[in-house]
Amino acid sequence: MTVALDSASASLLSTRRGMATLLLLCAIQFLDILDSSIMNVALPSIQHDLGFSQQNLQWVLSGYVLTYGGFLLLGGRAADLVGRRRVLITGVVLFAGASLAGGLSTTSGALIAARLIQGFGAALMAPAGLSILTTTFSNPVDRHKALGLWGAISGLAAAAGVFLGGILSEGPGWRWVLFVNLPVCALILASAFVLIAGERKRFSLSGFDFPGAALVTAGVLLLVYALVKAPNVGWTNRHTIGEIATAAVLLAAFTLNERRRQNPLTPFSIFRTKGLLAADTTQLIGFAGFYSMFFFLTLYMQNVLRYSPIRAGAAYLPVTVGIGIAATVSAKLFVRIGTKPVIVTGSALAAVAMYYLSRVPLDGSYARDLLPGLVLMSLGLGAVFVGVTTAANAGVAESEAGLAAGLLNTAQQLGAALGLAIFSALATARTNDLLAAHANTAHALTSGYHRALVACSIFVGVAAVVALRAANARQQAAVAGDSNASRPEPLPVPEG
Repeated sequence: MTVALDSASASLLSTRRGMATLLLLCAIQFLDILDSSIMNVALPSIQHDLGFSQQNLQWVLSGYVLTYGGFLLLGGRAADLVGRRRVLITGVVLFAGASLAGGLSTTSGALIAARLIQGFGAALMAPAGLSILTTTFSNPVDRHKALGLWGAISGLAAAAGVFLGGILSEGPGWRWVLFVNLPVCALILASAFVLIAGERKRFSLSGFDFPGAALVTAGVLLLVYALVKAPNVGWTNRHTIGEIATAAVLLAAFTLNERRRQNPLTPFSIFRTKGLLAADTTQLIGFAGFYSMFFFLTLYMQNVLRYSPIRAGAAYLPVTVGIGIAATVSAKLFVRIGTKPVIVTGSALAAVAMYYLSRVPLDGSYARDLLPGLVLMSLGLGAVFVGVTTAANAGVAESEAGLAAGLLNTAQQLGAALGLAIFSALATARTNDLLAAHANTAHALTSGYHRALVACSIFVGVAAVVALRAANARQQAAVAGDSNASRPEPLPVPEG
């Protein structure tokens, strides 16, 4: 018993190998989220070079989100069943190959195909990386620090993607937005073999839940597809309604299949983990607001204020600093007050900041109208992502770590697709109404962005309410930090 306790209390993060492992895993998450946003400001150049139609251009972004969100649950469960390092390496190879193919594309179809494969690779990398993190850093204090950094990386990558995309597209060209992934993938692959232990899992196809895998993947893929198309074809379009209805039927069939199978792809017992469902729901609703906010503010800066891609990207640099500060402070607060107060406070703070940003004027000043809201929002964003990531993994058994990671990342991607679909429809409707009334184009666009940003703030505010049901992951860290600390109703420690 004493040996087990001593082993559990040993700090892997205090070693050079442990820190290198954490940096490797965070690089994986950074790369996955970065490629969701880095293409935004490069779209005009891509459209000109490859002859994209306006309708098909959205699939440079949506193709990645489609397969990333659609295959996350399958990728997460595969990591548990097949082996986390195997799935991670497979994902990195696919991601790198698709990045190379996309950068060399000479047709619009080739680039979209590359982005679809790239998203699939990311869907394998993200849950495998997060599950490796939660099973590697078993010391409670280490785990809180590691999850804190991992959560902050999501926000940092979303902000940094716009900045890096602007620099690369205006510098060496849009193709380097994809080529830049190659050296990072090479470094990740080399480091993974050195730092991450391989598994000797023997995977039997005879017991694999093929119907469940097919149903959930098809259902989520179709749902994300319908959501990313809805702003262009309309929510009342018969195709949109039919696709969403079909996705609902597929997911309902998946639920029935899982309840009847002896070895389901997604054991629903995982939802008995205290607060996990609330944490994932908070991630979904909150990320709908956060991701969409970056999208609409970037459009406002470029279309109304006439910022260049580089200037629009540089506007988010203070956001990366704010997220870093919030992540550091939040990780320390978890030990004292737990994750729930941090998530709720961060969401409320970010909601207020987004409402401030929704009032941007036609002749907006960066220092007066954007910077205060961006800084305040970044502090809330860092707190929310760090807190939700920690709360969603508290008490999850090691055998289900990949599934838990897949659920959290799926919630994030569904939130992004859902938010853009809803808020784009709101913005477009407002803008079109004003243009029909012969309003100035800049005024019509700004008013549309106002409406979308108000909706973003409402969603993030709702996330604060939902977070009240999330687990308050505090006791584990408190015990590790103070052996004499009291332990009222401790959360279950992951097995292994």
